[in-house]
Amino acid sequence: MRDEHIFNIIEHAPPSGLSDGELARVHAHTEHCRECRHAFEAAQISQLLLRERVAETIEPSPFFQTRVLAALRERQVGGETSAFRRLWNATGALVSSMAATVAALVVLTVFAPGTAQTSGAREAVSAYDSYSAEEVLFDQSDATAAAAGDQMSYGQVLSTLYESDE
Repeated sequence: MRDEHIFNIIEHAPPSGLSDGELARVHAHTEHCRECRHAFEAAQISQLLLRERVAETIEPSPFFQTRVLAALRERQVGGETSAFRRLWNATGALVSSMAATVAALVVLTVFAPGTAQTSGAREAVSAYDSYSAEEVLFDQSDATAAAAGDQMSYGQVLSTLYESDE
């Protein structure tokens, strides 16, 4: 009997709900098994605490009923809010800030100064402008390529490949 613990008996029924045979088996086992004795005592204490808690009556505060009824009346008078209104209350600030950001980007894109050029003006600017993105970023100019010998710079290769046939 030492090898068989009584945990399954304790877990399936409260100590007051055990039959006489089960109680005899529990008491016989708990004389030799300290762990099971602690578990059975804990079950008895838990049952006693639950009985005391159930027997205790808790009275609500004096104006509890008045507050509950007032809240119910207020909810009935106000009516139910629509799903759109609840959604707007939850996400209104986020949607408003996103709309303001989009509007600011549209204004900056459409009305930015100096971005509108005609094709003739663009060709005139590119004819006089000898800078490429590679030259500005990597400081690769034609002078450094000529000083390096016969090697062409990256900018020269790209301009040769993408030269227009005009």
